[in-house]
Amino acid sequence: MAARILTLDAGLEEAATRLHGGQLVAFPTETVYGLGANALNANAVAAIFTAKGRPSTNPVIVHVADIASAQALSADWTPIAAALAQRFWPGPLMPAHPGALALIVAAGCPIAAPSANRSEAISPTQAEHVAGGLGAWVDDLLILDGGACQIGIESTVVDATGESAVILRLGDVSEMDIAEVVAVAATADVSGAGPVRSPGQALRHYAPHCPLDILPSGVQPDPDAMSDPDVWTFWIGDNPPVGERVVPLGEQPKVVATKLYAGLHQADDAGAKRIVIAGLPIGAEWAAVADRLRRAAVTKP
Repeated sequence: MAARILTLDAGLEEAATRLHGGQLVAFPTETVYGLGANALNANAVAAIFTAKGRPSTNPVIVHVADIASAQALSADWTPIAAALAQRFWPGPLMPAHPGALALIVAAGCPIAAPSANRSEAISPTQAEHVAGGLGAWVDDLLILDGGACQIGIESTVVDATGESAVILRLGDVSEMDIAEVVAVAATADVSGAGPVRSPGQALRHYAPHCPLDILPSGVQPDPDAMSDPDVWTFWIGDNPPVGERVVPLGEQPKVVATKLYAGLHQADDAGAKRIVIAGLPIGAEWAAVADRLRRAAVTKP
């Protein structure tokens, strides 16, 4: 059967029953849509990897409903973990999205859930993105529709096991935000070259089907390329040119993050042969968006 999309109210009870019984369910969070399974059911978690075509070496995040649930799953709940949870939760890992929290509570189990897309592909920020990307790979996939995701890129992941925090994946919570709460030792090597310690560290990730090019800061798109019907231009900044294949992303990093994946899905679905990113600023506040775009620009080997 094809994927089914139900509203949260209409599908919550069925989704919880499916999760409890070892099946997969796609659901919204404030970051992106997740593909969830009962985290305590090894076969169900393995089904996530099969559906996504995800390497077994790439770990998945487990979502919980409260701090006590996180502590129950942790071998060592450190002072750093406690401080970060106190400051930033509800939020990623313990989703702030009311539908995601309701699903965790209704299912009665922690939910393992990476983004609900095929491995290396664009993450979904709308229910329709999930259906288009995973519908052919999961038998009778139930997708809970919670509308467009508010944040639009994946969560920040932090190693809180030591005396200082180590950032494993950049996200909406920045290094500056974390440094206001705990000492930050470093941002881990996120080049994809070393062992995978967190989701989002693969060298190629978040990628459309066509090549994606990032123009150097200050370089304007080629007018001839912008008139090419196969080329889409994503514009960061003010005064975007008007065009059928121009996607204005805004001027602020959080606004750009919210619009980015939806725009990439739009270009992909329209059959774009090339995507050009213009106006990407340099700066710490842009680090998460830049990380996603640089991985999306890596070509397949």
